[in-house]
Amino acid sequence: MKSWASLYLPPISERFVFGPLSLHNSASGVSEELPIKDEYSMYVCGITPYDATHLGHAATYITFDLINRYLRAMGKQVHFVQNVTDVDDPLLERAARDKVDWSTLALSQIDLFRGDMTDLHIIPPEHYVGVVESIPLVVNAIEGLDAKGAVYSVDEDLYFSVHEDSNFGSRSHLSQDEMLEVFAQRGGDPDRVGKRNRLDSLLWLHQRPGEPGWPSSFGMGRPGWNIECCAIALNYLPRDPNSNYLIDIQGGGSDLLFPHHEMGASEAAVLMGRDFARMYLHTGMIGLDGEKMSKSLGNLVFLSDLVRAGEDPMAIRLALMSQHYWMDRMWSLEDFSAASLLLERLRVVLSHPEVAPTDVTINEIIKALSHNLDTPAVCAALRRWCDETESGAVGGSAGELSRAIDSLLGIAI
Repeated sequence: MKSWASLYLPPISERFVFGPLSLHNSASGVSEELPIKDEYSMYVCGITPYDATHLGHAATYITFDLINRYLRAMGKQVHFVQNVTDVDDPLLERAARDKVDWSTLALSQIDLFRGDMTDLHIIPPEHYVGVVESIPLVVNAIEGLDAKGAVYSVDEDLYFSVHEDSNFGSRSHLSQDEMLEVFAQRGGDPDRVGKRNRLDSLLWLHQRPGEPGWPSSFGMGRPGWNIECCAIALNYLPRDPNSNYLIDIQGGGSDLLFPHHEMGASEAAVLMGRDFARMYLHTGMIGLDGEKMSKSLGNLVFLSDLVRAGEDPMAIRLALMSQHYWMDRMWSLEDFSAASLLLERLRVVLSHPEVAPTDVTINEIIKALSHNLDTPAVCAALRRWCDETESGAVGGSAGELSRAIDSLLGIAI
């Protein structure tokens, strides 16, 4: 599947030192340093294309873009893969509701998403992969799990026995009751008659009347949600044979930790004999007017709507970076206005012929990002620098700071 346009990342002088990147690992519950090496692999779960792109999506993809940018600024190669779930129940339901072809709806929303990512200056993935084009990979993965004795059928559907992975539950740390509750809320079927364990994960759904299906050794059907990302990541990301982990970072919103990431990781572990990811990284949920944004509540704020209304995508990006990525937080006009003001100040001050010293500020940005992407500290450093320049301080390089802001923060001044 076609991605979006690549970006130029301005170089940063070698006199600036980049320390190890620490990130909060959901599996361990603490911040950990990524080991220093030449190449990193990162898989970030993409959209189901029936509504794109709300601010929760935007905040998530900005977060992993910051990681990508920091590692690249260190001089490392980042293998970044993102999927798009271009066939799934919510997509089919929306298409039926709107009386449109499901594939036409998906294509329109994927195209909109590409434009949104371009507006936000998100570095495109090395591989942007749809589920539909990955059906053969999914079938191969299910066949591999079947050979391991981890697959069984209920009627003509196939399920993965999650407890074939002895570490099932170790990434999300939920109790049995909590897992069952969340599983039911997020597309699972814990009460289906015939399952061996209520938490077992759907691998292959036999074709239902009026729904799409693809041929396989299991008959006509389509994949379950969790196995899709497992199969795509294992196929497109390189694996270090000397590592205990298949990839470095598995990422997405916090609502994906369970069941999606937990179950996909278990499938990968049983299939390959190693834990899936070194780090499981999750972003907080974005709310509006005191409530979580959700499709069911109808209170989603879409990036494309804001841009069409004349708002600057760079101000939106900066506003979403004004609080810690891992926090659940509210989208507010106050925060957006503050971000817009900071962006305008930066543009004005960076146009001055003389500016305050910039080396300290660039070092502050690098240090803050290395500490679990401390973007509030980044914003504070930029405000201090604006204050100093507006107070008459000189001795800095506006061009060098502008390039660092572009390269590290993804904000084009």
